[in-house]
Amino acid sequence: MMQSEKYVVVIGRQFGCGGREIGKMVAQMLGIAYYDSELIIETAKQSGVAKEFFEAKDEKSPSFFRGMLSFSFGYDTGAYLMTNTPLNEDNVYVAQSEAITQIANRGPCVIVGRTADYILRNRCKVISVFLHASMADRVKRIMARGDCKTEKEAMVCAEKTNKMRANYYNFYTDNKWGEAETYDLCINASVLGDENTAQMIVDYVKKAIQQ
Repeated sequence: MMQSEKYVVVIGRQFGCGGREIGKMVAQMLGIAYYDSELIIETAKQSGVAKEFFEAKDEKSPSFFRGMLSFSFGYDTGAYLMTNTPLNEDNVYVAQSEAITQIANRGPCVIVGRTADYILRNRCKVISVFLHASMADRVKRIMARGDCKTEKEAMVCAEKTNKMRANYYNFYTDNKWGEAETYDLCINASVLGDENTAQMIVDYVKKAIQQ
């Protein structure tokens, strides 16, 4: 039943709160596809540019403001990238937006970050979720997966990454990253834990797509 509905669950997250892990659980519970770093590979395939380039630019806003930008997600991304225009964050965003749109057209899925909620807002049913957690829990997870060696490094990394994600999201959308009114559902993963947080999202999604 869940597969027949055209919807996408988009998960925004603070760094270190378990967004990837919870997103995968949600996808498994719903029996739908999951995309995170896979989007980078997908975009690289479509554009013909090495995925390492997209990894370097992933969720980073333009380094300088070039005026009011407008993006048409319906044109040929490959052709755009083959022009003499230097490859930069804007080009990557357009290419990735094309990939996100094509992925959503395939059927229900979970997408982590990358302003997918904004890109798909007029294309399908979008359930947007934002996950946050206590700094202590985020630091513990960051260190456990080997991203940082000390608590101080983990805290600095968390704050820097969250600022980068906020700048990226705020630059490319009309919304504010991390603010409750931007999302359908906001959850403190520290309170519920990964599995219960995933279950709460699944319960919400099942009700949301029936409306």
